[in-house]
Amino acid sequence: MYDTIIIRGAGDIATGIAHRLYKCGFRVLLTEIERPLVVRRFASFANAVLEGEAEVEGVHAIKAGCIEDVYEIWDGNNIPVLCDNECKVREELKPLAIVDAILAKKNMGTYKAMAPITIGVGPGFEAGADVDAVIETNRGHNLGKVIYKGYAEADTGVPGKTMGYSLERLLRAPADGVIENIFEIGDMVKQGDIVAQVAGEPVSSLIDGVLRGLIADGTEVWKGLKIGDVDPRGTKEHCVTISDKSRSVAGGALEAILYLRKVKYGR
Repeated sequence: MYDTIIIRGAGDIATGIAHRLYKCGFRVLLTEIERPLVVRRFASFANAVLEGEAEVEGVHAIKAGCIEDVYEIWDGNNIPVLCDNECKVREELKPLAIVDAILAKKNMGTYKAMAPITIGVGPGFEAGADVDAVIETNRGHNLGKVIYKGYAEADTGVPGKTMGYSLERLLRAPADGVIENIFEIGDMVKQGDIVAQVAGEPVSSLIDGVLRGLIADGTEVWKGLKIGDVDPRGTKEHCVTISDKSRSVAGGALEAILYLRKVKYGR
């Protein structure tokens, strides 16, 4: 008998969680929106929504169109990704746990009655009230910590430094409109290179490095939205593998599920 886990969201953090749980023997399903705004596409199972399938570090995810597809994908020892923004599939699957890894910085509708175990990832959730546990996502001493009462640290809006660069690593939409990509994930870029354009306005890299993430070509975006990031370390492998942050958060999610399962069911 499998313990089924539903993960809301399929971006890079959610993918790290899904990968860890899958490797530990859980039956995992991810839910997504119809047009994911995922930046680290090549390290995210959300890319299965865009391309039909995705593989990250040897684990294969496939887009599911219905509940029958979900079971078929599980039978093939793969991870299904289902477009189900409201997580209605839980009514059919009755999962052991729901992990909200949408990372919207606010609760998008996850509550304790949805499953025996509910976990919120990052800020926007109160452990002990709307969910059973919260996983810290801010870089620093507490990254990956499981919180059973209270909140994760507030979002700073400032990414962690890499080789001294922080906000300079980010690419943001200069206007509302449809993104047209010029470079692709994994390409090396120089400061000043035009990586993409939105509504005819250029998006230029502020630093030298490897283009680690970029929203899919043709996506509707809005001014100020994060649409990409440049890694100054220039290691192309980092574009397609799970990050240290994702692994830390995944460890916290696994710990929370195992601990809460033991508390509730004695196993």
